[in-house]
Amino acid sequence: MLELVREMDHEGVMLSLMPNAGYPTVINNRTFYEGDPQYFAAQIREMAEEGAAIVGGCSGTMPLHIEKMREELSKARGIASERKKKPERPYSEEAAESLFWNKLQAGEKVIAVELDSPADANVVKFMKGAWELKGAGADIITIADCPIARARMDSSLLACKIRRELSMDALPHMTCRDRNLNATKALLFGLYAEGVRNILLITGDPIPTVERDEVKSVYQFNSRKLAAFVTSLAKKSLPGPFHLFGALNVNARNFDVQLRLAKEKTEKGMVGFLTQPVLTPQAFENLKRAREELDAYLLGGIIPVVSEKNARFMDSEINGINVDPKITELYAGKNRQEAEDLAVEISAEIIRRISPYVDGYYLMTPFGRTGLIARIIQESVSEL
Repeated sequence: MLELVREMDHEGVMLSLMPNAGYPTVINNRTFYEGDPQYFAAQIREMAEEGAAIVGGCSGTMPLHIEKMREELSKARGIASERKKKPERPYSEEAAESLFWNKLQAGEKVIAVELDSPADANVVKFMKGAWELKGAGADIITIADCPIARARMDSSLLACKIRRELSMDALPHMTCRDRNLNATKALLFGLYAEGVRNILLITGDPIPTVERDEVKSVYQFNSRKLAAFVTSLAKKSLPGPFHLFGALNVNARNFDVQLRLAKEKTEKGMVGFLTQPVLTPQAFENLKRAREELDAYLLGGIIPVVSEKNARFMDSEINGINVDPKITELYAGKNRQEAEDLAVEISAEIIRRISPYVDGYYLMTPFGRTGLIARIIQESVSEL
């Protein structure tokens, strides 16, 4: 409570503070407060000196606490009530730079590519794919955080590995599921120390019903609260900020709600959004609207459709992805190579169409096919 009153702006406010008399201890189903009355009183005195106008005690406060508190406050009466200003921690924007972020701020189109982390401990294919994407011109690799709530190699650890071994920016996804506040805070400190400056914050998929007896979910935040927490933590405890991104579902039936939530997220510290794939006319219109209404960077979502079956599966089974039936029909009867060529062609057309409305492109790698994404980057994105 003392730390809180030091941090908050309470100029012109009649502030009342009444802390418990220490931490509670439960013995034989009874709750006891064993805080030292003298220590309690000294803390109350500091609160008064920080500007509290009314002070007292809540649970566990006994007559002795009040007596000691009165003694301490009588000593404080001669002390000036002018509020002490806590020195601000140096906050360096330069310390938080990354090549991806610099390019985005300079108004250049950026290329982010999502690459699924391994479902086991073998990282060879993942790193080989990351090297291929870097060579093709990707600016940053994004890594999902255990999508559909199934365990995969940790996104943050992989982001650190990419930074160290590829000298390339990585954008780990961080869900609100699986970590409480302490675990989240510890992870953020580690990411900053490893040079990771960009994070995508999402709520995260729920644990599948059939696994809930074995796997317990933890949701201490939603994505807006998590963004506010990370922003506050960076200002208090880090040399510079994280650049926080969120997800924007341009395929949502009620896009008004998506825009409202996105605006709330920017108020909490998010600077940009990666959209779901733009594979329908409605998604395109929603993307245009987002450009008009959001004061944030936008990376337009591109996922290459690789077969007719793949198109129907995504449209039917994957939340947040809609596929135009006209696109699905184009894949009928195509073999693998013909389908890949068509995927490059369709993706190139979508990229050209959305280019005026986005600050970059967010390409999602289907089935680990990094070669396909490299083709799209080299044959389509690099031309713009």
